[in-house]
Amino acid sequence: MMDFDIRKFDEYREDNRLEVKKARGGLPNSLWESYSAMANCYGGIIILGVVENPDGSFYTTGLQDAAKMKKEFWDCINNRNKTSINLLMDKDVVTYEMGDDVIMVIHVPRAGREQKPVYINGDMWSGTFRRNWEGDYHCTPSEIRAMLRDEPENTMDMMVLEEFTLADLNDEAVQGYRNYHSAVRPGHVWEKLPRDEYLEKIGAAGRLKESGELRPTAAGLLMFGEEYRIVRHFPDYFLDFREILDPAIRWTDRIQSSSGDWTGNLFDFFFRVYNKLTRDFEKPFALDGVTRIEDTPVHKAVREALANCIVNTDFYQPRGIVILKERDRIVMQNPGSIRTGKAQMLRGGISDPRNKAIMKMLNLISIGERAGSGVPDIYSVWAEKGWKNPIVEEQYGPDRTILTLAFIEKQAEKTSGKNKRKKQAEKASGKSKRKKQAETTKRNSQAAKTIGNKQSILAFIAENGSAGSADMAEHLGLSQARIRALLSELVEDKKIEPCGNGRTRKYVLINSNNCIQK
Repeated sequence: MMDFDIRKFDEYREDNRLEVKKARGGLPNSLWESYSAMANCYGGIIILGVVENPDGSFYTTGLQDAAKMKKEFWDCINNRNKTSINLLMDKDVVTYEMGDDVIMVIHVPRAGREQKPVYINGDMWSGTFRRNWEGDYHCTPSEIRAMLRDEPENTMDMMVLEEFTLADLNDEAVQGYRNYHSAVRPGHVWEKLPRDEYLEKIGAAGRLKESGELRPTAAGLLMFGEEYRIVRHFPDYFLDFREILDPAIRWTDRIQSSSGDWTGNLFDFFFRVYNKLTRDFEKPFALDGVTRIEDTPVHKAVREALANCIVNTDFYQPRGIVILKERDRIVMQNPGSIRTGKAQMLRGGISDPRNKAIMKMLNLISIGERAGSGVPDIYSVWAEKGWKNPIVEEQYGPDRTILTLAFIEKQAEKTSGKNKRKKQAEKASGKSKRKKQAETTKRNSQAAKTIGNKQSILAFIAENGSAGSADMAEHLGLSQARIRALLSELVEDKKIEPCGNGRTRKYVLINSNNCIQK
């Protein structure tokens, strides 16, 4: 949860985790919208008795009766007609004196998946909010249903699908899985089972409650079905791999689940994409007996990342799984928020996949990590290689998780001197030199960062055909002002051109024919 330091008050600005409210005449109604919004996203801080200046800075207006307002706050948050759940403890509401004014600081934690949606005024469908950079917004019915799907212990992929039969599962995909299972776990107790019984054991099939008939589970359909059958139950199901090695070309290789020239299921997609992602990786010459070992920590990390992407996807959400292979990075995107929360996922130790049955099937063929250490292990491998830390992003409206694995070395800090005498001399007279070196390093770092941001902009435009500055700012995590400056430079360099005017303006690659004037 975000910490608040009263000593840094003048440095704070409103963002997606900090909101200020005047509250001079009492608790504002918008307080409860912000409580719901923050609880359903990352958590955050609400400060009462403060107003935002036009330049974004804060000034205090104070509270008329802080003690009375604090009591009223606790009465309301514990009233189920006002809030669906109270997530706060006494320590989460603190008052501070600032000069002649008193302000109240409310720490709102992120709600657990079993507590969501957090809503207000006794109405889940109209009283559930989420937060973005612009403020609090009403959740759509699809966003609320996504939270409700994540609430039970039994995940959606365990559902037995009455409208399908085991004949709807592709025989070649099932047999391919069995072959792989036998190869990585020879002599497994299920190896000789008949097809239908084997499917039930691995979680790809289950029995209907009324008749006891064996039918595919949602996991079985997703893993072994064919795309045209999968979309009957999951209309938004879509898998997409794009290789973009040249920003000027939209893609150099692509795999889509809807292309019709392969099954389009998860099992086939995993191995097709994994092989393309890792085909350029270095493979050391090492032998296990007479067999060459080609697996490395980087191979394992990418395999883990791809498995995480799949087992945490909400297949009822739009836009599908998108895997991008660029010249110096891999980006994996999947529908659905992070069930444990981003902070917990980075710490590791808790495994809470959105698709437990799919995870079981992957684990049976030695893919994926059940201990909740998968993402920390990926970070560890990247640190050992000296590459930039992986980046995990969460987006809402619709929910989306993005993992970026960059194969870019961190800037090494330059050390001074090789012996004690040189260090002593540098300490006495080398401050100016170190300052110049630091400035040079900073300029080089900024230049490299600018080049990287420009390449990311070109890749984003190439991927989408065209893009507006707001979309690019959100995708790259940069300010609108910085994006506009980079776009201006790219236009000058004749890499892109603007299309349209004002708020509708988008940018396209030069000669891409994607600019349609209306």
